Amino acid sequence: MAYTNIDDPTAFFQTVTYTGNGATGRSITLPSDTNMQPDWVWLKSRGEAEHHQLTDSVRGVNKQLYSHLAYAEATETDRISAFNSDGFTIENDIIVNKNNIEFVAWCWKAGTSFTNDASSTSVGSVDTAGSVNTDAGFSIMKYTGVSGQQTIAHGLGAVPKMILVKNLDSAENWRVYHHSLGAGAYLKLNTADAKVDDTGPFSNVTPTSSVITMGGDDGTMHANEELIAYIFAEKQGYSKFGTYTGNANANGPFIYTGFKPAFFIYKNTNTNGEEIKILDNKRDPFNRGSQRNLNAHTNTAESDDANSIGEFVSNGVKIRSAHNNINKSGSPFIFMAFAENPFVTSAGVPTTAR
Repeated sequence: MAYTNIDDPTAFFQTVTYTGNGATGRSITLPSDTNMQPDWVWLKSRGEAEHHQLTDSVRGVNKQLYSHLAYAEATETDRISAFNSDGFTIENDIIVNKNNIEFVAWCWKAGTSFTNDASSTSVGSVDTAGSVNTDAGFSIMKYTGVSGQQTIAHGLGAVPKMILVKNLDSAENWRVYHHSLGAGAYLKLNTADAKVDDTGPFSNVTPTSSVITMGGDDGTMHANEELIAYIFAEKQGYSKFGTYTGNANANGPFIYTGFKPAFFIYKNTNTNGEEIKILDNKRDPFNRGSQRNLNAHTNTAESDDANSIGEFVSNGVKIRSAHNNINKSGSPFIFMAFAENPFVTSAGVPTTAR
């Protein structure tokens, strides 16, 4: 059996850092030798308390969402202005390009146009349109809500493990499905709240390889309002959506992913006020890595936080802090991770830690 079908994760996910210069029409080139035209860019100022900005090719480059806010979709023309063959173009707004300020952008590739007419295909009950990448297990689906419980096609041909949904027309909290919580609970991307036990958003129905069930919840299926869903299936050697349990010890849990991570986001699901932290391999290029963090649910600047040490190794993440925000004793944490390199390539070649 192959270790992975994805020998080059940079074809599907890359992180880029840059320093703002205040110029218009500036091209940001992704760092890998592999060209990748992104379909979803999540961008954040590292040096200042500015908005997270989430932009995708399905809604269009001028349409913005914010991971830390419940705001409806905004239209902005002076931030990201194009997705390019190996990156994206930014304008002069301070949220994306303030002079002498450091920025980071996390970029995912979908890329294949997808439409589903539910009445014609008998797949789902609500039409969807978007972009899908079955190799990488990632799709972006836009749809218009209909009253009550409904199903939408996601195009992945595999069971989704994590879903982020946002109402584009109303100031509704983000709804986050993670398979470890089940479809009877959800998290809010824009708050530090613990999981909410509620069947409204995802109807307590596990997604299938073809559809996601959305309940009659304003955040996932509001009648006559548009919504967007970012949908992830797990791919061996490239992505992992799992859990770990804290032990409150500096010699913390080891989290096996099956790859050397490039990106790791985690959350304590049972405790209110514990942050949603984002770590990556570009902002901190050393194994301990993984302690320069940003919060998904706040606009705060980057911090070098010794309480959030997740060491990126060749096949996973080793927790090196006893702090509650990453390792609270007995508490369950969920995570979402993407690869820098698979632990072992399809040809049987192993990777090494940094």
